[in-house]
Amino acid sequence: MPERIGGRDVLDLKKLRNDPDTIIHSLNRRGHDYSSAVNGLLRIDKKRRELMAKMESLRFEQNEANKRIAKLVKDKEDTTELFAKFRSISSLASDYKSQISDLEKEQEEILLSLPNTPHCDVPTGLSDRENKEVRRVDAPKINNFRNKPHWQIGADLDILDFSRASKITGSRFVVYKGLGAKLERAIISFFLDVHTKNGFKEILPPYIVNSKSMTGTGQLPKFSEDTFKLERSDYYLIPTAEVPVTNLHSGEILKESELPVKYCSYSACFRAEAGSAGKDTKGIIRQHQFNKVELVKFSLPENSNDELESLLEEAELILKILELPYRVVCLCTGDLGFSSAKTYDIEVWMPSYDRYVEISSCSNFLDFQSRRANIKYKNSRTGTNEFVHTLNGSGLAVGRTFAAILENYQNEDGSVSIPEALREYMGVNEISVDNSF
Repeated sequence: MPERIGGRDVLDLKKLRNDPDTIIHSLNRRGHDYSSAVNGLLRIDKKRRELMAKMESLRFEQNEANKRIAKLVKDKEDTTELFAKFRSISSLASDYKSQISDLEKEQEEILLSLPNTPHCDVPTGLSDRENKEVRRVDAPKINNFRNKPHWQIGADLDILDFSRASKITGSRFVVYKGLGAKLERAIISFFLDVHTKNGFKEILPPYIVNSKSMTGTGQLPKFSEDTFKLERSDYYLIPTAEVPVTNLHSGEILKESELPVKYCSYSACFRAEAGSAGKDTKGIIRQHQFNKVELVKFSLPENSNDELESLLEEAELILKILELPYRVVCLCTGDLGFSSAKTYDIEVWMPSYDRYVEISSCSNFLDFQSRRANIKYKNSRTGTNEFVHTLNGSGLAVGRTFAAILENYQNEDGSVSIPEALREYMGVNEISVDNSF
């Protein structure tokens, strides 16, 4: 059982009570039947509230009994019968308290298992085949020579070493060497420079977080098999900087005037990739450890849809500057992430794959994460504290950008041209066998 979360009502229980059919219909668009879980949750909630009402009644009886006992003691009268009644009330109250506690734990387990409700304009579908393409930018370049995959290019130029990484650690790890290491570093610096110039505050967070933080952003308990947990501790290696950066404000009340808050963060990311056997196992597309620059926003609820569009533009800007062909798709309900209400994927063109490959996901979580992490703002109109909306997106996945550059900028002689925007970071215009040391 994870540590108790701040907001507890991961989905708004008031909305569930008032309109369960709408919530069930929305959840079922994801391709699973959630009616049993939601109805079970409502039964538990009803029983819990009935017991809470009985508790209130008992508290009143306890207070009245206390007053009467005090008067009897003052008047030096017999309190035996009243004390017995008081003990009976206290015993019953203790029993109710225990039942309420058990119901709350059961209720929380169900709440934590329920995904976010999809936004109304998210297309309904069961798999990625039903995602909706929004646009394509730049046509893929057609070479008059055979395209090599990035792992072969990296090996030929001696800038990627998979065999030594496997010796050091195991499969799905890589060692970057020479100008390969410099290119990875250049990409990170370029990403951060672009985003900070556009108003994102840079954050360098811990790469280890506790279970409360993982629960706050939705990684736990649902995706425990995809995480790397440190033995004999409550610590986890982060799967993305989204986790520590979103939880920077857990349990806080933000100022309305400061919203939106915009952060960018470089981090290494660690994922067990459970259940992904055979999927993009060659190269650096799907690694257990990889680098990423993450964009995180905290928004006013009424502005979060617009903030998602601007977040998408910010991530796309990187690919436009690097002149890498890409497309944007809106994920259907069946492909939507657990915590997300709406997600755009940006997919970069990979010549050796002859297809587009995800390089960024930009998502609006509405108040799903802020309820779990208890992140609010003070509404100036109502004077009440309300949940913010959280958003995040990759800006971008660094390793996948590295791979896309190798494949899209490869030359017939085996060299790789450096995109113009990265040349000042690299100090060279290309990587070849002659300079890849």
